[in-house]
Amino acid sequence: MKPEQITENLQQLFSGNVQVVPPDSWQVETDKFRLLILLSEDHSWLRVLIPIAPFSEAQPFLEQLMIANFDETQATRYALHENILWGVFQHSLASLNPDDFAAALQRLITMGDRGLSDCFQQLIETQIRQIIKAAKMQGQTLETTLQTLERFYQEGLMGDMTQGAAAREATLAAWRYQLQRLWPEIEP
Repeated sequence: MKPEQITENLQQLFSGNVQVVPPDSWQVETDKFRLLILLSEDHSWLRVLIPIAPFSEAQPFLEQLMIANFDETQATRYALHENILWGVFQHSLASLNPDDFAAALQRLITMGDRGLSDCFQQLIETQIRQIIKAAKMQGQTLETTLQTLERFYQEGLMGDMTQGAAAREATLAAWRYQLQRLWPEIEP
């Protein structure tokens, strides 16, 4: 791929939202995302970036982010730079083709759109699995564990005491769903 092809591809994909920043970078900005496309000084490598979250928000999820880099992100990666969590795609310009470029851009946009929500869900599931394992090791049943959680919410040990009854019930329903879903999978 050549630099002029990058401009052409970006214009095809994003029409009027592309800014060419001479000599070797581009920016695509919409209401939903901002992509930065940079070439190395010798024009041998392309790097595409999308900001995802401030580092302070991402820090609790570093383990989940590294697991995602290994298992899920394909040719894109999570990276930290200047206190920002970025989605990053890097590729040799000479071997990059338009289809792979477009696929990487879409993958980055999806990463940016999801933000930290996937990492949060993975962290929550890990914690619920630990709660189930501890409950089973103590000989508790699913029903006993659910009753304990409900009591913790009623006593204010979990949740926000200022929460209304509907919000508290919605939270407990989410707990019930996750515990019932994962209970059979966990061995003590």
